[in-house]
Amino acid sequence: MGEFTLMCEIEPATRPDLHHVRRQIAAWGGVADSYLIPDNHLARATVSSIAVAHEVAHLGGHPVACVNSRDRNVLGFRRDLLTAAAYGVRDFLFVRGDDPLVGTRSNDLTVRRMMDEAREFGEFRIGVTARAGANIPRWKYDADFLVVQLSFDVAGLIRWRQELNSTKPMLAGVMVLGSAAMADRLTKAATDIRIPRSFVERLSVDRDYGVEYALDMVAELRDANCFAGVHLVPARRFQQVADRLRA
Repeated sequence: MGEFTLMCEIEPATRPDLHHVRRQIAAWGGVADSYLIPDNHLARATVSSIAVAHEVAHLGGHPVACVNSRDRNVLGFRRDLLTAAAYGVRDFLFVRGDDPLVGTRSNDLTVRRMMDEAREFGEFRIGVTARAGANIPRWKYDADFLVVQLSFDVAGLIRWRQELNSTKPMLAGVMVLGSAAMADRLTKAATDIRIPRSFVERLSVDRDYGVEYALDMVAELRDANCFAGVHLVPARRFQQVADRLRA
């Protein structure tokens, strides 16, 4: 395969202040190839992913704006496409979005419809998600790239990818867990993500183990030569992880 790329997911701005976003971009300079900007992450209101993507580009980074179908109708999405085009934001990840904590889910827009609308509107690079270990719907292969759900089973992830026998660029999801409590919260929030109990037990006595585990995963996935790169979620360990990768 070609070059192995690193798309780093940044922590979104939940207040009208982009200082924390700027700190993260500065930390990842020279390490990340692109930055995924969450959209109302975990069903919390955040500064528009398109606006933050514009800021990231201004700082010299390559942004990928995540946009969910949950919070939009078709008209609202067309507004977002206009805004993105005006700002020069060209890369997207389209997702369905978690169930909302406030209000209700919009029901007239799907990820597939978002892809169709974006293709008709202009020249965008579009990614969609795929679930590790599952069959991928045929329409998702019309995207430019796929971002695979977070996984902690690197061997299973590699085996699944090799069995797909597809040349579509895919980024494997890797997350840095900072504590056993964080691992438990993730398991409860996403019941289809399996975290080995041995991993959680080790994490409970060594808070840096999550960093080591994630870095080992990145190295193994790179060496397997079957993924185009990784979607790395460093969370609050962003400075530590960036420094380790830079070294």
